[in-house]
Amino acid sequence: MYYVYMLRCEDNSIYTGITTNIEQRMKEHFTKVGGAKYTYVHTAKKLESVWQTENRGMASKMEYRIKKLTKTQKEQLIVKNNLEDFFHEKLDCSQYKKIFL
Repeated sequence: MYYVYMLRCEDNSIYTGITTNIEQRMKEHFTKVGGAKYTYVHTAKKLESVWQTENRGMASKMEYRIKKLTKTQKEQLIVKNNLEDFFHEKLDCSQYKKIFL
């Protein structure tokens, strides 16, 4: 399984990434040991959203689409949690399952 996630940083920016081990990846981001360059500079504060999908290709497509959204759209996605609102013509949204941690 692959996970697509959105993190809120201390400067209120939103980081989006993919992983196969969400617990380990969050540990890396929050401790700044092995995390992304972005979250090393923009300290990760909170895990906002996580979706699960079957393969890397699907995860990469969703990550790419989220990164193309404006900050306002990313905020709306976090609040509404409705992938269809943003990606209905670009992704098969039924292939992604919201994970509540």
